[in-house]
Amino acid sequence: MPAHALHRLALLAIAAAMALTPTARASDFSEPWKDADRALVIDAYEYNSIDWAQLATDKRIVGFINKASDGMPPPYFCFGKDTEVQLCKALWRRYAVTRELFQTRKVVAKALGLKWGAYHLARPGNPVEQANNFIDFAEPGPDDLLALDIEDNDPTQWMSLEDAEEFVRQVHRRLGRFPILYVNGRTAQHIADNSYRYQLLSRLPLWYARYKPAIDAQFPMGNWNRYALWQFSAQANCGKRQCPYRVAGTPNDIDVNVAAMDAPKLRELWPFGGLIDVPMDYLASIPLPIPREAGLAGNVAITYANVAAPPTLSELVAALGTRWISFRDGFHMPVVKTMPRPQGGIADYVAWMRNEKRFVSNEQVAAKPDIDPVATGSIQFDHGLR
Repeated sequence: MPAHALHRLALLAIAAAMALTPTARASDFSEPWKDADRALVIDAYEYNSIDWAQLATDKRIVGFINKASDGMPPPYFCFGKDTEVQLCKALWRRYAVTRELFQTRKVVAKALGLKWGAYHLARPGNPVEQANNFIDFAEPGPDDLLALDIEDNDPTQWMSLEDAEEFVRQVHRRLGRFPILYVNGRTAQHIADNSYRYQLLSRLPLWYARYKPAIDAQFPMGNWNRYALWQFSAQANCGKRQCPYRVAGTPNDIDVNVAAMDAPKLRELWPFGGLIDVPMDYLASIPLPIPREAGLAGNVAITYANVAAPPTLSELVAALGTRWISFRDGFHMPVVKTMPRPQGGIADYVAWMRNEKRFVSNEQVAAKPDIDPVATGSIQFDHGLR
């Protein structure tokens, strides 16, 4: 086999080994819920019925994440025609009942020893107000998980990714910690491919929604080499006849999530709340040269030089601004001070030209020895001395 082919195979082997680090094993991406040691988490909304006594019999269930707010709250005061007022009041009653159910489930889940979490269903517009609504609705404790749910990358139906960045900032301003990010595979891939644009979203712990038995080929990577939670079972792939995993006391359309860790580790990391570290891009690293003799011997460990992270958008703007100032200033002509012309008639001017000009010119050059006529583009002094 040619040497270049061997080198290529070695690079691919190293890349594969690095992609499957101890924190991201192959078993994390292929039916991990079949591993009895993996922790499971339920997430539900107000229309999912829960039999808590039966749910408690499944010891793999570690956490329960419940839907909290949905966009903005309905108006408190109702105005308009009778139909509009009735609809407004119905929405407010539904909001009040949903909030009461949320708080009741929170008490029951914690009483059963489950970790508690809340998610916000993100709608278009008002990211700061939506974040405030979420916090005021959920009233999270320090050990309660928070999640931002973006159903799809469609800003006409759901919160835009740019607004989601502002939502995350507002949560951090008020609580001093970050939510995790719930997205589907397509949206996760878009964020991973544009991590320079979404510097917060791309570093939130990932709650990944994908209903396939294996996701290694589809997993987004970027800053994510693993998921925090993988929603693997829902109404989309769970029915009466077959289901990836059934939880006692819950309907078929309940959402079930698997963690890439066992129960003790998940309890330790819950509620997450921080940003993930940005990994070094191994595939973009430069292999360091090796001696020819060592390469021919075949027993070689290839090492890579570190590659600096690409500049952020703000850094690029600052760099371009600095270069533009330097470019603009290059067109500014130096200030040339003209010699005052003596007052009087033609006879006085001729006498000044003969007796004073050479002396004044020499004095000015001697007083400013750092002036370079070539560099400044001025030839006045050189012409006067010829």
